[in-house]
Amino acid sequence: MTRPLDGQTAIVTGGSGGIATASALLLARDGATLLLMGRRLDALERSRAEILAAVPDARIEVFAGDATIEGDVQAALGAAHSIAGRLDVIVATVGGGGFKPFMSLEAHELRHDFDFNVTSTFLAIRHGVPLMQPGGAIVCISSTAAKLPFHFLASYHIAKGALEALVRGAAEELGARGIRVNAVRPGLTRSDATGPMFETPGVLDAFAPEFPLGRFGEPVDIAQAVRYLAGPESSWVTGQSFAVDGGNELRRNPNLSAVLQAG
Repeated sequence: MTRPLDGQTAIVTGGSGGIATASALLLARDGATLLLMGRRLDALERSRAEILAAVPDARIEVFAGDATIEGDVQAALGAAHSIAGRLDVIVATVGGGGFKPFMSLEAHELRHDFDFNVTSTFLAIRHGVPLMQPGGAIVCISSTAAKLPFHFLASYHIAKGALEALVRGAAEELGARGIRVNAVRPGLTRSDATGPMFETPGVLDAFAPEFPLGRFGEPVDIAQAVRYLAGPESSWVTGQSFAVDGGNELRRNPNLSAVLQAG
């Protein structure tokens, strides 16, 4: 039986993260050959093993490199393309940020968050597009922080807002090449990166009333949206950043300053 992504090659940056691994698994399940890029080879191998346990016939390569370093990104993209002589899907998941009052931020911290969330994605797009097939798809990971205020998280807000502007700008120009660019905007989702929030007493209690659907996200919730945007089902969708957040954007984010200071 033919699968929707048979014959396609996808690269996933930040490839050992929870959302990245879950997304890669769904891509592999539907036939894509994968290259997982990340800083730690041991973590990438664990993700590879997890995917192979679910999809034994998957073809998965790993590449250790830093998604904010141009040469590493170019090498990883080249390695992905060389697997089968084509590149169809880029899933850029690298990102993150920490809590700090706006008036305590230093310029170098803002630059770091911008590089981590925006430059990493720019490099993947800038150097990936020349290798891509017409009809290809680029999927980025944003955050509800791009839209909803969150106390003491201004640097992350700024970076994710810029990321969504990048998505729109790239989509407008790359449409002529037949390449789509979109983003998923997760709400609070359980992962290695958000582990401390799930483990800090009081955080989940503060968040719970802000989720109309009554639960927090799991990596597979986000992965299903990534898979949709990566595949032919979304062939007339580009330049969009949409929330997968349990309804969080219908309400607000809590002020966690007291909880975090107590912790």
